Amino acid sequence: MKILPVSFYRRPDVLQIARELLGKVLVTNWNGEYTSGRIVETEAYAGELDMASHAYRGITPRTTVMFGDGGVAYVYLCYGIHQMFNIVTNMKGTAHAILIRAVEPMEGVEIMLERTGKKVLDHALTRGPGNVGKAFGFHTSQCGLSLQSKELFIADDGLILDQKLIVTSPRIGVHYAGDHALLDYRFYIKGNPYVSGKKKTV
Repeated sequence: MKILPVSFYRRPDVLQIARELLGKVLVTNWNGEYTSGRIVETEAYAGELDMASHAYRGITPRTTVMFGDGGVAYVYLCYGIHQMFNIVTNMKGTAHAILIRAVEPMEGVEIMLERTGKKVLDHALTRGPGNVGKAFGFHTSQCGLSLQSKELFIADDGLILDQKLIVTSPRIGVHYAGDHALLDYRFYIKGNPYVSGKKKTV
């Protein structure tokens, strides 16, 4: 696997990056507990211009990391329970970020099961951002960690994803964002059982 360079994240088009993250491999290695999985669902957030983004109201203690250079983790606590893993993109001053919503497990499944309290592997293990955060061992203390570190990185293992399988849709759970809730800023791999949200028959 080849670790994605920092230049991959420090580009201006957050939608393009969110799309290109599909099929890439997320790796965490906290205290020797190695886990990996293929990213199958992402959501883009376009900073201060995006009413669904945490950065919409500007710099706060929580969002400071989003306004830095891209290529680091933004981990926040949702509902006091879920550790949500996001990737900061673009350059300093532009608070773009991408939420990793679903991952297909590859390595370290036993570790993921232990972290989540599950007994057997099923598609719910890493379906949805809360489950991704738990299974991959994310915590807000990791906010700001470089994606070039030994503990956290995203890699390209050579998979060539059929572009016809990439689907776009509005983001999930951002109804408060008005018209911005309707933007097609969510990307996922069609037919992958780990993708979150209500399943539709085609």
